[in-house]
Amino acid sequence: MWLLALSGVLVGITPSLTWACACGCGVFEVATPSLLPNGAGGMAWVEYDFMDQYIDWHATQPASEHQNNDKKLETNFVTVGGQYMFNRSWGAMIEVPYWQRDYTGAYAGNDGDVMSFNQNSIGDIRLLGMWTGLSEDMSTGFLAGFKVPSGDWHYPPFDRDTQIGTGSTDLLLGGYKTGNTPFTLADRPFGWFIQVMYDLPFAFQDHYKPGREFDGAIGTYYDFGVVGPLMELAPMLSILGSDRTRDRGINANPDNSGYDRVTISPGIETMIANVRVYADIEVPVFKNMVGYQLTNAFATKLILSYDF
Repeated sequence: MWLLALSGVLVGITPSLTWACACGCGVFEVATPSLLPNGAGGMAWVEYDFMDQYIDWHATQPASEHQNNDKKLETNFVTVGGQYMFNRSWGAMIEVPYWQRDYTGAYAGNDGDVMSFNQNSIGDIRLLGMWTGLSEDMSTGFLAGFKVPSGDWHYPPFDRDTQIGTGSTDLLLGGYKTGNTPFTLADRPFGWFIQVMYDLPFAFQDHYKPGREFDGAIGTYYDFGVVGPLMELAPMLSILGSDRTRDRGINANPDNSGYDRVTISPGIETMIANVRVYADIEVPVFKNMVGYQLTNAFATKLILSYDF
């Protein structure tokens, strides 16, 4: 559901500036329950996420903005995706992201003066295979595939961990499980779900090796069923977790990259005909950042999906 990126600027601009980063978007790498398959056939979707990173953070506490030459990183994420289940056991998925990123900070090419830049680019495309044959109701699934280096990582003012693309090819391994709790309301059970995704970069470019990342989500929801013109109305509550190791390489910044993060996410899903709408807000409740990194107060998500 939720899916991650990062940011920084070049080293040693003046003695008063520190090379630091902005952590980011890995939490978007897990899907939402609305995108989990429930039968043979296809689904297409458009997802919009927004993240505004402006809070400097060190370890588990806010830090002075003077410790970080990154000042603000605002990103609009648009992802077009599709999946097709050839039968109840096997399927495939593709996600094509497009990011619009505004950055404010100091960089070496301008003698440390704070400036603003904008980058727009297709991001790193994800290709995944799916197997849901462990249970007849498709409540258990496994995913495996690759993230390919399709995103732009050559934008001159940005350091490598600020670029929209990582320049790496990554192995993706994930899974999910859904079910019902013993708790009911009006004879309807509360549902639950668990999702995980592991991102392992294994091929790199230009001496930059992004960190390994593990993202997970656990949550519950209640479907009120038909409500007026709505075929379903389901409020949800999720807890999201991310663990990312430090970046490596001479063009990386291991002293200011890597993090652990826990986020709470209330959301809601509804459906009209074959169109599902999902929306949530994601609020970090725990952050442990290596070095000095920009973080966000919240992130938002909106998904429109269509079954066919």
